[in-house]
Amino acid sequence: MNLMTRLAAALALTLAATGAHAANVLVVLSDENHLDLKDGKVLSTGFYLNELMQPVKLLLDAGHEVTFATPQGRAPTVDASSVTPAYFGNDAAQLKVHRELLEKLALTSPTASPVLSLARVEQQGYAQFDAVYIPGGHAPMQDLLKSPALGRLLADFHQRNKTTALVCHGPIALLSTLPDAEGFVATLEAGDMPSTPKWIYSGYQMTVISNQEEEQAKPLLGGEMKFYPQTALQRAGARFSSNTTPWTGHVVVDRELITGQNPASALEVGQRLVERLK
Repeated sequence: MNLMTRLAAALALTLAATGAHAANVLVVLSDENHLDLKDGKVLSTGFYLNELMQPVKLLLDAGHEVTFATPQGRAPTVDASSVTPAYFGNDAAQLKVHRELLEKLALTSPTASPVLSLARVEQQGYAQFDAVYIPGGHAPMQDLLKSPALGRLLADFHQRNKTTALVCHGPIALLSTLPDAEGFVATLEAGDMPSTPKWIYSGYQMTVISNQEEEQAKPLLGGEMKFYPQTALQRAGARFSSNTTPWTGHVVVDRELITGQNPASALEVGQRLVERLK
């Protein structure tokens, strides 16, 4: 019996003794490394380090399996601006721990990344996953919000009441379940307000990075976003919930949905997700 087999057996015995079971959580990220802004400007972006790695570390520490996927199966990109102790409570040691875990997982490696495509995930079957998690960064605003493959996955999870957790810009991905997500997004990008569609999350209370926070962050983007996630989700039929002080943590739970407002919310979203999996 090799070391990995012994460790797996030990973990299985521990989980059995506590009455728990190892879950398989699908983490969906964007393929994109940029966001198209107004007037032809482009923002270099990707996923936020803490928004991905804080929940992932909690899941792994709890003994759960994590599977990573992007729409096309390309290695995701970390937003360089997020690699700072500021997003880890100004704790340089915590930044180091989470950076090292990301490197160990090799997610961003062009040649060694374990990331699957959403087509492959669909082929293997959604039934193997107990929950899905989608972190933020601006990249989901480029592709996840209108990905048909992601829309099918989220609709399946919704139908089966499987935990669906998202943070910061991540909740924009819920638009992918709209009957015409591409048309809805195109109308918003054109500066118009689309008609309120039929939506599986209509009436859900949720949060996402607020318009107020987006306005405060605008000078850092080098341009202007085509639309804000809060406005888009509200137009689709969401009941938006916000913090009272910008950039402080805020998490909302409604039925199978767990949403966090901003980077400061990622750790609690991960904690709520782990709690759901017990």
